[in-house]
Amino acid sequence: MEPRVFDDRLCALGEGPLWHPDREQLFWVDIVGQKLRSRKEEKVFEWTFDVPVSALGWIDHDNLLIAGAGVLMRFNIESGSRETICRVEPDWPDLRTNDGRADPKGGFWISTMGRRAEPGLGTIYRYYRGELRALYTGIDIPNATCFSPDGKFACFADSRERIIWRQALDRDGWPTGDRTIFLDLRQVATSPDGAIFDADGFLWGACWAKSSVARYAPNGREDLRIELPVSQITCPAFGGPNWSTLFVTTAQEGLSAEALASQPLAGAVFAVETGLRGQPDPMVIL
Repeated sequence: MEPRVFDDRLCALGEGPLWHPDREQLFWVDIVGQKLRSRKEEKVFEWTFDVPVSALGWIDHDNLLIAGAGVLMRFNIESGSRETICRVEPDWPDLRTNDGRADPKGGFWISTMGRRAEPGLGTIYRYYRGELRALYTGIDIPNATCFSPDGKFACFADSRERIIWRQALDRDGWPTGDRTIFLDLRQVATSPDGAIFDADGFLWGACWAKSSVARYAPNGREDLRIELPVSQITCPAFGGPNWSTLFVTTAQEGLSAEALASQPLAGAVFAVETGLRGQPDPMVIL
């Protein structure tokens, strides 16, 4: 499981990788750079936005759902056109969106946080069939939003708290009952960033400042760890023809000049052939 460079365009804060199953194409964002990027084989794409963009879902062959500061928008890949779907805390200019992912029912979970990661300003929302509903408030840095293959539970985290929570879902995909701790990473001083589930129900989590992605069994035991040549790992995503390629976004933000000199690939996107199988992100239903 040796990582290779998939795309060497460096992101200040690479995030939100999404393999579009219809197009067989990877998309990701640079939150700080306010860019959406993509690559299909040797062809590269880039679009610039007037707000930070942070999370992606796919609506159909030609359209993405993109979460940006204050807004969820429909983005047409072919034309570059943008259309507002709904507003997300538009009266709070000091907030931006962060981690998000489509759920198995076609909803979209999206989080907000302070632009300087101020304590307690974050909220996790779910957008589902025209309704945006707040689920959790008082979060510092919301992350690790992902869903079990059977759709029975979600996971999410506050990176600063170093706990990944598990939340049961009802038949419509809304939280039901109390959340429980899935992973307590405080003793190993690991701040979880983005996360996904594979087809076997194992969680793959980006380990911020730990130069790695870790795979955890359903009982929380660490199963394996993939090391990368940069420290700030932000989010994994499965894709490729057999859903066995793990794509990993990374970041430069906050690194000293010395650290950047020792990590010339910080901010690149990596790919790892795992021999294991991921699961597609569900289509978002508007």
